[in-house]
Amino acid sequence: MTHDNLPYWLAAIYFPRVGPGTFLRWLEQFSDIKTLFQASKDELIAKGISAEYIQKWQEINGKYIEKDLAWARGDDCHIISIESESYPSLLKEISNPPLILFVHGDVTVLQQIQIAMVGSRSATQTGLKNAEQFAYAIAEAGIAVTSGLALGIDGASHRGALTAKGITIGVCGTGLNHIYPPSHLSLVNDIVQHRGAVISEFPLFTVPRAVNFPRRNRVIAGLSIGVVVIEAALKSGSLITAKYALEQGREVFAVPGSIHNPLAKGCHSLLRQGAKLVETATDIFEELAHYQGCDQKQKNNIFTTTVVTGKNTSPPKQTLLLEQQQLLEQIGYEITSLDMIVLRSGLTAGEVSSILLILELNGYIQSVPGGYVRVILD
Repeated sequence: MTHDNLPYWLAAIYFPRVGPGTFLRWLEQFSDIKTLFQASKDELIAKGISAEYIQKWQEINGKYIEKDLAWARGDDCHIISIESESYPSLLKEISNPPLILFVHGDVTVLQQIQIAMVGSRSATQTGLKNAEQFAYAIAEAGIAVTSGLALGIDGASHRGALTAKGITIGVCGTGLNHIYPPSHLSLVNDIVQHRGAVISEFPLFTVPRAVNFPRRNRVIAGLSIGVVVIEAALKSGSLITAKYALEQGREVFAVPGSIHNPLAKGCHSLLRQGAKLVETATDIFEELAHYQGCDQKQKNNIFTTTVVTGKNTSPPKQTLLLEQQQLLEQIGYEITSLDMIVLRSGLTAGEVSSILLILELNGYIQSVPGGYVRVILD
């Protein structure tokens, strides 16, 4: 990409009601984007571009472009067009790829092998823990974890990768000057400070709009060699991401859950459609080990993580007494209410509360709204 062309690419994203696909079809008829923008009205009409569009072309406000270019002169701020060498090669392969990417952070990480992780915003404690553990293992293997910066599974995935001191990439459905949700601003700062990146195809001052998040989802899928879905309802944005992944020829993985959990139904639907069932990160690594985009170091790493080898880095847990073990068996991996635990155990509420405290202090269970969940042990 020449620097001279960047203002023209920026102008293209401010073109009203014209998506990337339409603009790229127009561009096919010209030698480059500069020639397209400098063509006369008669030349544009001869190429099949209507007078209505040409009129809108002339109404593009150059002040927006100037503000974008000024932003890109800031620390760790980049704007790359689809013709730039920094543009992710996998993303370029999808239909209707973004014309422009605004990048806050290390722009070089966009070329890394990436695995996307998506799921419910209202995830259970089990789902959040699964997301953190999967992301930790993926990042520790030297593969970037890509997600959508949303609450729930997305946020847990980003944090799991950061805990592993790995790379994570956040894809926004807003402009980078309007981080959504606002509560994730500190998460964005952590991602950037730890050699990751936060990106968006939307102009800097784009506010949250429902219509933009499915577009964000196609970018998440497009950047990645595979998408892992952890907890998703049947009508879920995560399933939109999975659909894009399938259309783009990427692998789709789904983590199964309880048949009584509404947030497992989306994953089970994907499994019925042929998604790969995964219970540990090992299942993902085995499926992707022969992916041509992985270098030898990454192929070696994905079989030497603590998840694959079974190495347990957690402190040893206290051995349980028989009564404690019997009570633990009454608690599921989904939320079990205190009343149900008392009913199942046959103990008094006082006895149950005492044992629950011991189990929680030793990391066997976790208290959550509505009761307790059993913790998945390493």
